[in-house]
Amino acid sequence: MTDTTARTRPLVARIRWAAVALLTVAGTTTLAPPAGAHPSTAPRPTTIVLPGATSAEGIAHGRGSTFFAGDLFAGDIYRGDIRRGKAELFIDAPAGRQATGMAVECQHNLLFVAGGFTGQAYVYDADTGTTVASYQFGTAGSSIVNDVALTRDGAWFTDSLQPRLYFVPLDAYGRPGTSSVLELSGPAADTSGQFNLNGIRATHDGRTLIVSHSGKGELYTIDPATGASATIAGVSVPNVDGIELDGHRLWAVQNFSNQVSRVRLSGDLTSGVVEKTITSPLFEVPTAAARFGGTLAVVNAKFDTGVPPTATQYEIVLVDA
Repeated sequence: MTDTTARTRPLVARIRWAAVALLTVAGTTTLAPPAGAHPSTAPRPTTIVLPGATSAEGIAHGRGSTFFAGDLFAGDIYRGDIRRGKAELFIDAPAGRQATGMAVECQHNLLFVAGGFTGQAYVYDADTGTTVASYQFGTAGSSIVNDVALTRDGAWFTDSLQPRLYFVPLDAYGRPGTSSVLELSGPAADTSGQFNLNGIRATHDGRTLIVSHSGKGELYTIDPATGASATIAGVSVPNVDGIELDGHRLWAVQNFSNQVSRVRLSGDLTSGVVEKTITSPLFEVPTAAARFGGTLAVVNAKFDTGVPPTATQYEIVLVDA
């Protein structure tokens, strides 16, 4: 009996060791993701609600997966996260402010916001929400300060009723300075429509601005030194609103067309071609978009319910860029 037990102990030990090894290998094989897969399996959200918003219009890409979106007629600012699919009220704006287009200067974490029908613009601290600066560009009723684009030198704002751009310089410490006006010439100066210049973006080097013209359904380049403009040939984007730009690819949000057109621009920016039309059954008069890699975060303004709109909920719709 004793001799048999002694002889079987090594065998039992080897069997137990082999079993543990097999379980370990099996567990490792089960837990390890396949090659090229991402550890997170959480699906991308389809929409992100702006809780309590009474209207919506603009959106901006902040640091990382952070975005900022505005309540147009209340002027409030929401901050959210694309990955988490959540947003919350960030800035309870003072009475009388509005929020249309916006952009984030990430080096100093400043949020620039166009003030719409007020003729104003605001600069907020994107960390604390405090007001850093405010500007009165035009007169309420005769100016619609609609969108903003950033360069290394400062921020450019469009006016949908006047043939001009407004510029706010930034010094090396991120302090906004005294604003100036750039009078426009050429096709971008056409103010015959109800809404004229709308969206704006700058090329990477800041030497060229690209604007959308809602009334004409066209895109133009603008020389920020002279104000001279030129049509980007071959691109028709009716009801164009906000735009996004990445190199020679541009996304044009077309509000009452309920779509976003992705445009491939020529190397010299003189022409372009619509290479993709992005639609979604969730679009309800989209007005602006911010791109996060392969995802486009699009604002539903719901102007089909009126201006001001009367919908009970406003949200960001996420689609493939």
